[in-house]
Parts: sequence; structure tokens; C-alpha cells
Amino acid sequence: MSEVPAAAPGAATARLGRVRWRVCALLLAATTINYVDRQVLGVLAPFLQTQIGWNEIQYGYIVTAFQAAYALGLLCSGAVIDRFGTRLGYALAIGLWSLAAMGHALATSVVGFAIARFFLGLGESGNFPAALKTVAEWFPRRE
Repeated sequence: MSEVPAAAPGAATARLGRVRWRVCALLLAATTINYVDRQVLGVLAPFLQTQIGWNEIQYGYIVTAFQAAYALGLLCSGAVIDRFGTRLGYALAIGLWSLAAMGHALATSVVGFAIARFFLGLGESGNFPAALKTVAEWFPRRE
């Protein structure tokens, strides 16, 4: 019976290290997009107010829709990440917030924009729990 030589331990560690840092870069990219999506409305609000025709009170409703969904999402997103795992759970969160971000382009009214912001908040609420669990899995304290 022939034996397969084991790979050098240093090579496996180096490969794992490269993968870990790629995972870290992906987390950075996802979190950056998450925060840009969240903050860009404040910058674009004056332009969008003229395009869609909302007033300051309606703008407050739009912001509240995002914040309420984000708060509700934080209550359950950790459990979703734990149940489905970080890979699928994070993909679901990113998928939801990506679809919601695209939905903003379809919004022609205050209600449509608030719905898009609601689902953006719901999806983005999964970023923080998923990113923390991913870091805990890929960068264990014992190493």
C-alpha cells in the first residue's frame, strides 16, 4: 500500500493565512458597502426631495423605516446566522440588502422609497452579527 506524503505544515498554514486575509478583505468590502448605503441618503436627500417630491416629515418617515427595520433585524439576525451558518446567513443578508438597494431605483413615491429603505435596513442588520461570527471562526483566539 502506498502512502501519500503529507503536505508540509508550513505550506498549509501559509495557504490558510492567505484565505483568512481574503475573508477579512471581503468583510471589509461588505461592511464598507453597508455603511455607505446607510449614509448616502443624507447626502442625496436634497436631490431626491426634488425628484420624488417628499417633504421633511416624509423624509423622517423614510429614515424611520430604515431604523425600525434595522432594529427589528438585529433582534433576529444573530439567530438566523447561527441557524444557517455564516456563509449562507451572510449571503442571505447581502442578497436582501442588494435587492433592496436596487429597489431604490424603482421607487417613484415616498412609500416606495420607504419600503426600499425598510428592506435595506432589514438586510443590513445581518452584517454585524455575521461579520463578528466570521471573524471568530476564521481568526480563532487560540491561534
